[in-house]
Amino acid sequence: MSEKKMTSSRKHHLKSLMLSIAKGMLEKEAKQVVADKATHMAQNCPELSLPHSVQELQDLCRKLHQSIDKVDEERYDLESKVKKGEKEIEDLKIKVIDLKGKFKKPTLRKVRMSADQMLQALLGSKHKVSLDLRANLKQVKKEVKEEATEVGDWRKNVEDKAGMDGRKKMFEGEA
Repeated sequence: MSEKKMTSSRKHHLKSLMLSIAKGMLEKEAKQVVADKATHMAQNCPELSLPHSVQELQDLCRKLHQSIDKVDEERYDLESKVKKGEKEIEDLKIKVIDLKGKFKKPTLRKVRMSADQMLQALLGSKHKVSLDLRANLKQVKKEVKEEATEVGDWRKNVEDKAGMDGRKKMFEGEA
């Protein structure tokens, strides 16, 4: 209960005082900006006096072009510094996000790679490793059937199997 409440008229009076002080400060700042602009223009941009002869006009144009080129170079340098600064800021933001652990993992895509390409990607191009999976396999010799190698006359088989005798031989051979 020891706290005293401020009356509404007192609040209104203090608020109007603060606004009037802020208004005065803004006006001073605007006047200062105009004065700074005028001094800068006086220092960097001399008054233009147009000569009457053609040669003097050409010399003036050359001077103006040189000054324009100089300003363009400065502008380009400043732009490159700003871009470099922005890139560093972006990299630092990414590092901060990584450190906080709120990094979303991107979805991975399927990539077809051979084993050699995978090893090269993992170890770098300095190490040349070839992974030959077939080198350690056991050699197996295929057995060739003798029956398939005999080439006979197909007409002989047809004549032997013709008629009842041929059918009888066929059934006896299978049994």
